[in-house]
Amino acid sequence: MTTTPQPSATPTPLWAPGPDRIASAQVTRFHDWAAAHHGAPARDTGDPAADYAALQRWSTGHLPEFWAAVTGWFDVRFSTPYETVLADAAMPGARWFPGARLNYAEHALRAAEDPANADRPALLCADESLEIRPVTWAELRAQVASAAAVLRRLGVRPGDRVSGYLPNIPQAVVALLATAAVGAVWTSCAPDFGARSVLDRFQQVEPVVLFAVDGYRYGGKVHDRRDTVAELRRNLPSLRAVVHVPLLGTEPPESALTWDEVTSHDTAPVFEQVTFDHPLWVLYSSGTTGLPKAIVQSQGGIVLEHLKQAGLHCDLTTGDRFFWYTSTGWMMWNFLVGGLLVGATLVLYDGSAGHPDVQAQWRVAERTAPKLFGTSAAYVMACRKADVHPGRDLDLSAVRCVATTGSPLPPDGFRWLHEEIAEDLWIASVSGGTDVCTCFAGGVPTLPVHVGELQAPCLGVGLQAWDAQGKPLTDEVGELVVTTPMPSMPTGFWNDPDGSRYRDSYFDTYPGTWRHGDWITLTPHGGVVIHGRSDSTLNRQGVRMGSSDIYEVVERLPEIRESLVIGLELPDGGYWMPLFVHLAPGAVLDDALREKIRRAVREQLSPRHVPDEVIEAPGVPHTLTGKRIEVPVKRLLQGTPLERAVNPGSVDDLEVLRFYQRVAEDRRS
Repeated sequence: MTTTPQPSATPTPLWAPGPDRIASAQVTRFHDWAAAHHGAPARDTGDPAADYAALQRWSTGHLPEFWAAVTGWFDVRFSTPYETVLADAAMPGARWFPGARLNYAEHALRAAEDPANADRPALLCADESLEIRPVTWAELRAQVASAAAVLRRLGVRPGDRVSGYLPNIPQAVVALLATAAVGAVWTSCAPDFGARSVLDRFQQVEPVVLFAVDGYRYGGKVHDRRDTVAELRRNLPSLRAVVHVPLLGTEPPESALTWDEVTSHDTAPVFEQVTFDHPLWVLYSSGTTGLPKAIVQSQGGIVLEHLKQAGLHCDLTTGDRFFWYTSTGWMMWNFLVGGLLVGATLVLYDGSAGHPDVQAQWRVAERTAPKLFGTSAAYVMACRKADVHPGRDLDLSAVRCVATTGSPLPPDGFRWLHEEIAEDLWIASVSGGTDVCTCFAGGVPTLPVHVGELQAPCLGVGLQAWDAQGKPLTDEVGELVVTTPMPSMPTGFWNDPDGSRYRDSYFDTYPGTWRHGDWITLTPHGGVVIHGRSDSTLNRQGVRMGSSDIYEVVERLPEIRESLVIGLELPDGGYWMPLFVHLAPGAVLDDALREKIRRAVREQLSPRHVPDEVIEAPGVPHTLTGKRIEVPVKRLLQGTPLERAVNPGSVDDLEVLRFYQRVAEDRRS
């Protein structure tokens, strides 16, 4: 990959926090407390950047002391004590907090135990009407208690899987917390996923209960999903019960429980005490090379990681309002729910980011007054391109931080937020992954913001950039690696009994070290620059998608012999996802066929999978063993010369590959 070298001199920051903000930040107070009680280096330099760098080095160089400090600072409730913090630091296979028992839902609902919070909102829920509907802490706790009791009556036991086919609505939060309270394992897909995409995921984990919506509203339109739910029921023989969530007001299907039946029982919550490594949920990878990977993360690991991230990095505490534009099919929804762990009020928005116009998310912020406003880099750039002025036209005075993820925020995005939202605005571009359900690098409330950079590696993350030989790099582009274990790293993949698929996914390149698949640069002043994916995973608006899903749908069409889909991060922050099609004899790629392809992808997968362009190709290049070549084509389209993008001797037809080289040249001309 070719990149412009980063300047070695420290640039002038776009923004820096004032002394009061630094002093009041939770990470500052945690630093002082950890120095007094757990051996962290004292905060005595007078330089916030040097202080954070020292704390970060300590957090990765002294993992047991750091994570013990996190449990103490946030008063993690272990119903049985742990024997040691880190019994085995090997990756994969690190063993955290053996002997400890706890429950995620109990921690997420702790704020409800304070009578002063009973009538305060735990959730603020909005749709495209912008009518705000609060759910109080008392209501949330009562609904979770009732739903958990019903799950137990249905025979759901610790370790059973409970699934959700739900949008970003309060019922999804209740269902997740009730599942965790029982010790069962949650998994979810957004209702814009077609049946095949959902079944590729849910059939792997065999859920016993399905919470399913009848439909949803998006972009001013009603989307009825009852036929899809019926197809899911027919193809998930493990189901014992279905809970009907009538977002469109329809009657429940035969034998389904109603939402009111599940949540109206007056009962005290019971939180199953599970081991630290007990599975909390299953998230899914994109499925680039087959079925999506079913990624298992633990109750204890997520409690600790999300307490650290929400409290120390997002600087959220009880009563703060936390918004992130997301869906239940993206890890950012799980991350958003983690805000409950620190007592924050979640702002849930179920609707289009662009309806009725591009300012939709900012209007939600005006109505709900979040302290932290989370969105995608693509949304920021769309607002900039549309020349809107939300800071001038709307009251966004409550927003102290705008955080972005999904793709790197381009420099112009930083400048636009600074100019159009507020000059005194903390801009936190963050980057992590579904694989760990958190950030590797991102926001730090005590540090300056430099244009085009993530502020720093997160606490407890041994983040480095390595070359191909495993040599650490500074001020050069390298592979993003994590050299020390994290509690939220997967306990494994579902249906991967010997752990081979897990090892091959992250540890094959550098044994014992996590390789994530991003190109990064660590700057001399401690920042992080993300250059995009180093593998072929499609990543549109933060939602990782598998090329194999698209191939399966497109190549069912009789006109298509074979296809190749590529996703490219563009310099302006956009994302281009072309689909190349090798046509069957006699087929013609006209407007009708292009629309047929787009319609098939939209209906059978999701609108996010629809390609930006459909381009006829003379063929699809393969390795000598018959595997489609994706990464070299991506490199060609990014401008890498053919002889550096691929080993010519490994390709079945070099002339076919030259076609893609010509496409790249034509785009640059």
